[in-house]
Amino acid sequence: MAYEFQAFDSTLASAAGDDAVLYAELRAAFITSLERQLDLLRRARCDGNWRMAALRLKALGASFQTSELMQLADEALDAAPGDPMVVRRIRQFLVEVAAR
Repeated sequence: MAYEFQAFDSTLASAAGDDAVLYAELRAAFITSLERQLDLLRRARCDGNWRMAALRLKALGASFQTSELMQLADEALDAAPGDPMVVRRIRQFLVEVAAR
């Protein structure tokens, strides 16, 4: 699945202005946070930990205007803890955003 990153790019550009270094730092912070929350989601063994990681992913998506991540987080909230399909889809999103 190919994701749209126009809103994400616009959000970063708006926050960073003409500062390319700040743009890169914000992008790196997003990716690092996404990696961290995905790892917590993958390792969650109970409903509470799964839900908390999914909510953090949703908040991250909202902060950076990535509706796709927010939708994926909603899928995680509706899924059972450890659902491999949800984890794979979020991992694919991470791979695509990191490759840009």
